[in-house]
Amino acid sequence: MIFNYEFETLPREALEALQLKRLQQVVAKVYHTVDFYRKAFDDAKVKPEDIKILDDLKRLPFTTKQDLRDNYPFGLFTVPMSNVVRLHVSSGTTGKPTVVGYTKRDIETWAELMARCFAAAGLTRNDIIHNAYGYGLFTGGLGAHYGAEKLGASVIPMSGGNTKKQILILQDFEPTAICCTPSYALFLAEAGHEMGIDMRSLKLRVGILGAEPWSERMRLEIEDKLNITALNIYGLSEVIGPGVSMECAEGRSGMHIFEDNFIVEIIDPTTGEILPYGEKGELVFTTITKEAFPLIRYRTKDISCIRPEPCRCGRTFVRMERVTGRSDDMLIIRGVNVYPSQIESVLLEIEGLEPHYQLIVDREGQLDTLEVQVEVSENVFSDEVRVLQGLERRLAKDIKDLLGVTAKVKLVEPKTLQRFEGKAQRVTDKRKI
Repeated sequence: MIFNYEFETLPREALEALQLKRLQQVVAKVYHTVDFYRKAFDDAKVKPEDIKILDDLKRLPFTTKQDLRDNYPFGLFTVPMSNVVRLHVSSGTTGKPTVVGYTKRDIETWAELMARCFAAAGLTRNDIIHNAYGYGLFTGGLGAHYGAEKLGASVIPMSGGNTKKQILILQDFEPTAICCTPSYALFLAEAGHEMGIDMRSLKLRVGILGAEPWSERMRLEIEDKLNITALNIYGLSEVIGPGVSMECAEGRSGMHIFEDNFIVEIIDPTTGEILPYGEKGELVFTTITKEAFPLIRYRTKDISCIRPEPCRCGRTFVRMERVTGRSDDMLIIRGVNVYPSQIESVLLEIEGLEPHYQLIVDREGQLDTLEVQVEVSENVFSDEVRVLQGLERRLAKDIKDLLGVTAKVKLVEPKTLQRFEGKAQRVTDKRKI
């Protein structure tokens, strides 16, 4: 289902003409209202009137999260506070938070984008959406909420936590869709099973899951345990919140980026060089419809790639592949670059392992060490010690062969690793403690 045929099916030529017009407007706006951008553009020797074609975007400097922190709290706003009707804060864990402001029109745009996401998932006004994203300063809860109302669906503003009550509501209210992180979807499935509830018998048919990287194997496990179609949604607070891109139920092969609102680039995270379609790199977004807090070439640190091939759903927007990690989440172990998602891909290829793991990085003397703790199924854990030891050796060899890094692998009993009601925290780096 397509929510907005006028924009979601625009021919490429018309879409790029719209993008250029909106880009020129937003570049002029930030230059004349934000000191940071005026100085950055002047340093790059580029003026708003120099943006004549879309390719001129590459002449503009990048914006980073540090720039947002340096201008905390409202230094990058382009409108007076009297026009700002909502403030959100990013969920970052280091340094100052990043503050995001919205005008009334920004809120309406955001609701429209989330309604598009729900429609892409096959939802209509006849659905009931259980929203387990956190409400409050985090953008997830309210973003999904307004989108559900824009669609005309019924929304249950559950927020995060209180798992037993979540399961009670899932049973009694009979929602047909759930919004949460992938790891929490699995946690709900486990908790329901422990309560003696057949989670596959719920009325749920769709999961809109995001806010953290997850693998295809994890998708299959969620779908099996909850008997749903699990779809990927992407967004980040600085750009607007959830609703930047969404996987459609028809294609299920990458997330459509709503290009009438965002211009996307893929760059080499080290050199900043723009990469062609199909090559993996760092996502960079320019917002072209936001009023209060537009961003020019914002470096997300998220690693993905862009696919331009047509989709059977009829949308003409390019698609981004699932985020496989973040450039700032990269671990350097004895000189080897390692992403947690790479280790996850090894773990989840082996039967009997659960999608719950922890990476513990430490230092012995001058050498870095990596321990991988991963849960196994009940059947595997009941095997003889020599079988478990053999599996540990196999995993260590697979990690070494694929990534070139030596890891100690420790198989642990089911349900012993910490569960998270929001974003999963997979890495403990004791070198920083």
